[in-house]
Amino acid sequence: MKLGLIAGNGRFPFLLLDAARAEGLEVVVAAIKEETDPEIDRRAEADSGITVHWLSLGELSRLIETFKNAGVAKAVMAGQVKHKQIFSSIRPDWRLAKLLLNLRTRSTDALLGAVAKVLSDEGIELINSTTFLDPLLAEEGVLTSRAPDADECLNIEYGLGVAQALAAFDIGQTVIVAAQACVAVEAMEGTDATIDRAGRLMRSIDLMQSLDDSRAGDAATEPAPTAPSLLARRLTVVKVAKPNQDMRFDVPVIGQSTVETMIRAGATCLSIEAGRTLLFDRDALLKRANDAGITIVAASR
Repeated sequence: MKLGLIAGNGRFPFLLLDAARAEGLEVVVAAIKEETDPEIDRRAEADSGITVHWLSLGELSRLIETFKNAGVAKAVMAGQVKHKQIFSSIRPDWRLAKLLLNLRTRSTDALLGAVAKVLSDEGIELINSTTFLDPLLAEEGVLTSRAPDADECLNIEYGLGVAQALAAFDIGQTVIVAAQACVAVEAMEGTDATIDRAGRLMRSIDLMQSLDDSRAGDAATEPAPTAPSLLARRLTVVKVAKPNQDMRFDVPVIGQSTVETMIRAGATCLSIEAGRTLLFDRDALLKRANDAGITIVAASR
């Protein structure tokens, strides 16, 4: 059997490629010029069971032609394709242009669901992106050495409600919370960029507080005592799957970059969904989180 792999960015395509080859499948990779790591070519050079074809994001007809010519009847999407690419200068071919014109909305589910329908009409079944990767799905429970404290538990409870409402509209899957207040919500920028934005916002608040304290001290004969903050400023990251998550695409993923971004942003807690979130480089990810004092917890909906 030949498996088609539509490869986006990041580590996901490589993990799925390794898993499929371990199952003895030949893999025909449709590598996206605007997203896929060129390392995929070197993997193909070292393995005769892998062939790579480079396509632009706008070339839906060529994608279909590539798979049909290779005898691919089943395909999988792996790796992120930035949603903001629909506003880029990439020119869609006639098939993709027609698809875009017929969409009522251009959310992730609408876009990818329509692409999946076109592939199906051409005899190419799009299968779950977690196929071959079940061991990477997060299990329920506290995954790190530290469990969430009382304040972080309140943040998670509040954040889950906000994130699930957000995901229901297919806007984003991540919210950042501090002291049961929503600091940032994800849209097109992705999880790591949302965390980074929340960190910058909290640092700007700290800077304003420092400037106010400095001015108060300069105006008095003695330095003014620093006023205690009414709100804890530790950030909690809550990432969820969509209510009716289509496991063929846009499955929540956590990797080392997310933990590194949390450290820079001052986030101390990460909540994810058990059974519907992929953990990449799990051992290294959890070690880094433990070293930084970050707690990661996976809960079932």
